[in-house]
Amino acid sequence: MSHELEAAAADSVGGFFSRKPKHALPVGTPCPNCETPLEGPWCHQCGQKGEEFHRSIGHLAAEAFEGLTHFDGRFWTTVPDLILKPAKLTRGFLDGRRAPQIPPFRLFLVVVLLVFLAGGLGDNNKAHVVDAGGGARTLSAPGMKLKFEDTPPAAIKMGAQDGKGSTSGFERWLEERGNAAVRNPEAFGHALESWGHRLAVLALPIAALLLGLLFVFQRRFYLFDHLIFSMHSLSFQGLLLSAGFLLNLAPGQLGDLLVFVAPVHLFVHMRGVYGTGVFGTLIRMLLLFFGSIFGGGLIMLLLFFLGLNAVGAHG
Repeated sequence: MSHELEAAAADSVGGFFSRKPKHALPVGTPCPNCETPLEGPWCHQCGQKGEEFHRSIGHLAAEAFEGLTHFDGRFWTTVPDLILKPAKLTRGFLDGRRAPQIPPFRLFLVVVLLVFLAGGLGDNNKAHVVDAGGGARTLSAPGMKLKFEDTPPAAIKMGAQDGKGSTSGFERWLEERGNAAVRNPEAFGHALESWGHRLAVLALPIAALLLGLLFVFQRRFYLFDHLIFSMHSLSFQGLLLSAGFLLNLAPGQLGDLLVFVAPVHLFVHMRGVYGTGVFGTLIRMLLLFFGSIFGGGLIMLLLFFLGLNAVGAHG
């Protein structure tokens, strides 16, 4: 996994728990770490929490349970609104009512991490080589497949050539990296996962720019508004995708049914935030759908080449 995204998400989750300790040491007590007299619940010299940890196991267990269920009141207002009242959540942030909710970018980072964690429970993010029959094989990875002819040892042979009858530099690069990915599909899968964490953030500016084009004649909306809408909308889609991954672990593929929830949520969200009519919302949703396919395709293509480059560099 991407260490950068994990660190950012961990910092975000840590923000949920940054409450004043209930068992703070008295003011003036030497800090257990640096012995500086405490002037509050945290040491102003070294930053360590000035708290008494000598408590019973039962007391600690009760506090741990409380931490899991009441870690931040913003969670219990943000997530239900994101699911059931997305327009209220976005409009509230844009109108300045920001204290009661989790910052949109922080929420987005945590959801992205959740998507990869949920997807990693099954075979959703694995890369593997499959025999396709007829001397052909397929290198399968999340959202992409690379087909090639199997000539021992398994090698990708590029058919296109330049005018001089020899393969171009790009074709040689693709052939070398493709063969490395075929020899070690697990490393290719890990490379895709690592870069996938990083490239997930690119979905935000792409979505915001698409919305900017769709509402270009409505000057009351700014790019910032579209970016906040995108963070909330993509966060919900991420939660939906995570739920689908988890449901598909059980027999019956129940998670596939959640695909019908996505357009309904987007319709309610977009119409509520932008105040568009039914027809105008549907038209913009359709255009946003095609634009997202194009933008997502570019991200997947970039991810594919970055994954090949990474596995080739180490293979």
